[in-house]
Amino acid sequence: MKRMITALMALALMLVPASAKKTKKAELPDRQYWCEQAYKMAQPVLENMAKGELQKNMQTEFSPSFDNRNRKVVYMETFGRLMAGIAPWLALPDDDTPEGRQRRQLREWALASYKNSVDPASPDYLVWGASGQNLVDAAYIAESFIRAYDALWVPLDDVTKQRYIAEFKKLRSIEPPYTNWFLFSSTIESFIAKAVGLREYDDFRVMMTIRKVEEWYIGDGWYADGPVFAFDYYSSYVFHAMYLETLQNMIDAKANTRLEYRKYYDRALKRAQKFSIILERFISPEGTFPVIGRSTPYRLAAMQPLALMAWYQKLPKDLSNGQVRAALTQVMHRMFDQQQNYNDGGYLTIGFCGHQPETADWYTNNGSLYMTSLSFMPLGLPADHPFWTCAAEPWTQVKAWGGQPFPKDHRWADDIQTKDRW
Repeated sequence: MKRMITALMALALMLVPASAKKTKKAELPDRQYWCEQAYKMAQPVLENMAKGELQKNMQTEFSPSFDNRNRKVVYMETFGRLMAGIAPWLALPDDDTPEGRQRRQLREWALASYKNSVDPASPDYLVWGASGQNLVDAAYIAESFIRAYDALWVPLDDVTKQRYIAEFKKLRSIEPPYTNWFLFSSTIESFIAKAVGLREYDDFRVMMTIRKVEEWYIGDGWYADGPVFAFDYYSSYVFHAMYLETLQNMIDAKANTRLEYRKYYDRALKRAQKFSIILERFISPEGTFPVIGRSTPYRLAAMQPLALMAWYQKLPKDLSNGQVRAALTQVMHRMFDQQQNYNDGGYLTIGFCGHQPETADWYTNNGSLYMTSLSFMPLGLPADHPFWTCAAEPWTQVKAWGGQPFPKDHRWADDIQTKDRW
């Protein structure tokens, strides 16, 4: 068996273009390599923001067709999206390993950055309420608190917490488009319910989102982004994670409404598991995946549900820890080892695999791209977890293209029914 796995992994490497062959970084143990990538992405942002110098020092980049919104939204996008991705990692307990020291430093910077982002006296006070875009990225900040509640929300001082809740509530003036944006409202409001109580949140924004997301589910793990389906990665970028988190927050808050949140959650989890199977099958033997739809500069955010299921320890039975880790690691190597994804200041550049500004949408800036950090969520599993310690295994496409047995795919149907409780 070991010989077969070695041969299949060699086949995967043979299919990688010469320009993307393994470098010295590929020789690092997988977890060390992931930590290196996460730290490289986070350090320039958090070290500067902790000192109130992100807006002074960040080298920004905007889409050639960027609209007329306040360009300072770039800083909220950078901070919120980065923190949503690395929050699980920062929630691990401290230790004296090299990784532990890096993690502790990032957490210290992050806590100072959270404070600065809502302090009107700080140069890095974010532009809350200056644009509809703020609703999106405030939701990613709330999501970071959800993913590391005890490590990133609880330690904040009372004034900072009160400022966050006040800023979150002000965003109710923003009317979300009839799309995935509903989930940004529900993520914020459900976090308010969990953090400060049921009397403080807007129940309608949560209830309406849940009903609409259910209407927009089209089967086999896919959600339409509003009434019309688009073949893109918004099921990855937004739907699966924020829907599960909205429902879990309502469970945690012990909300008593018409909806049976636990049944909705269990059904949404099964849908996310099916979608994670699809994403794993999208990863080719050489570590690439289809570049489709809008927002492709979000890079590895396309793999968020697969990373989320790994972190939740809820991978479906068809996916092992070893194959998921091997597949995601190969994608990281393919994307980050050869192409230049960072500018001279250490900040992400617009592109998918390298600097490709032509891939930008009209709403894209290089803060948007920190969505790629969402692939780092399995770092929230400790280093001795089987996700990191078990042997690497060939993923589905390596098996399929290598002439080896692999699980047959099939349609998944919902088997949990819900109805209003009264």
